[in-house]
Amino acid sequence: MQNKKQNRTVKNKVSTLGYFVKRLKDSGYIVWKMFNKYSIEDNRKWTVLINPGIESVLMTCRVNVGDADSSPHFDIYDARQSTFKNVTLATDSIEVIVNHLVKSGVTPDSDQYKV
Repeated sequence: MQNKKQNRTVKNKVSTLGYFVKRLKDSGYIVWKMFNKYSIEDNRKWTVLINPGIESVLMTCRVNVGDADSSPHFDIYDARQSTFKNVTLATDSIEVIVNHLVKSGVTPDSDQYKV
């Protein structure tokens, strides 16, 4: 029984694309999955677009930055439209990411983005 538990991947980690997207959507953001087929040598796992149309913030998750046990890094980019100029967050917490987005003016008002 213990071997089965050890071999399973953890699905509720902030670096897991499905978990990340679900938590941001639950917080009221519109999130589009942009890309998740980076090469095995690349430390990027995936890229999403948050609140397309108004803020249009790109966020890329990178893992194994530094050492294998370090927190994932999230690179935030918005083509210099607001406050994201080479911003990288190293965290295991979705709350840290959401708080940073809100403080930077990226609000979770998904109703204004619905077509």
